[in-house]
Amino acid sequence: MMQTISLFEGRSTHIPTNTVGAGLDSVDLFAGFGGNAEGAKNCGLNVVFAANHDPMVVDVHTANHPETIHACQDLQQMDWALVPDHHVLLASPCCQGFTNARGREGDRKAHYHRSRSTAFAPLSCAEYHSSEIVYLECVPELLDWTLFPQWVDMWEALGYSVATFLLDAADFGVPQHRERVYIICTRSKNPIELTFAKQDHVGFIDIYEEDSAAWSPINKPGRSKKTLRRIENGRARFGDFFLAPYYSSGSGLTGRDINRPLGTVTCKDRWSIINGDQMRMVSVPEYRRAMGFPADMILPSKKADAVHGLGNATCPKVVTEVLTAVLKAA
Repeated sequence: MMQTISLFEGRSTHIPTNTVGAGLDSVDLFAGFGGNAEGAKNCGLNVVFAANHDPMVVDVHTANHPETIHACQDLQQMDWALVPDHHVLLASPCCQGFTNARGREGDRKAHYHRSRSTAFAPLSCAEYHSSEIVYLECVPELLDWTLFPQWVDMWEALGYSVATFLLDAADFGVPQHRERVYIICTRSKNPIELTFAKQDHVGFIDIYEEDSAAWSPINKPGRSKKTLRRIENGRARFGDFFLAPYYSSGSGLTGRDINRPLGTVTCKDRWSIINGDQMRMVSVPEYRRAMGFPADMILPSKKADAVHGLGNATCPKVVTEVLTAVLKAA
């Protein structure tokens, strides 16, 4: 069992948002920082087991969900007999092998091939435990995977009907554009049918905390010419107060309106805020709010670790709404 990171502080008692899943047990595979667990608990599910291969990530999950049994484990090597029986299987397999944002492969090519194979671990778990409902989340590029049709066939061979939903967290009132594919496997005759009412978008301005991180002058020695060019282009469109990615493409050439949801939170500290002649990176509290985690969520003290984990996480509010709809319809 991993030890809780010493710099963590205590967290308040969790109170479920609704009880549609009351009395049902769930397990959280590729658990990350606990977005799936948080969302599941918000609809009344008991999260009885969680596992991830990264010790730091397991420590974070343990700190926020101390009542859950945790394992630091490569799930492709998991003995499924050690996993408790459950009604709902939650899993977010590694996305690096699928996403277009993975960057240059180079020597990491083998790693990306291996990461794609994590999609088979939930199949193995469901085969052993005969999970009633399987909830899977990944990047949309999973749908383009060469083996995706065969992967769906394997779920169907286990007796599941497979439904696929492409959803943007911003449409659920999360202050971030984050498009993900949600795959719901149920032991029903036909794939489950779900509809979601599009909610009003929440802009970054609504989660902005002015003094949550240190500001620095825009014009200072060593500032990248590309960064200065982005800022100049952003000023031309949005005035003196706006968002801009600190690197990469997307909104990189023009910036982003502060009243829009933040762009996708990634594993790197990408987003900056421009305010007059000052700028700073988005703070950890702002990233946490952009993901939709509660204010009392326990995070590592090192920003790089916190941002990496948040960028890898799922948005609890989306998880809750999707699971609630699934449990009501199942």
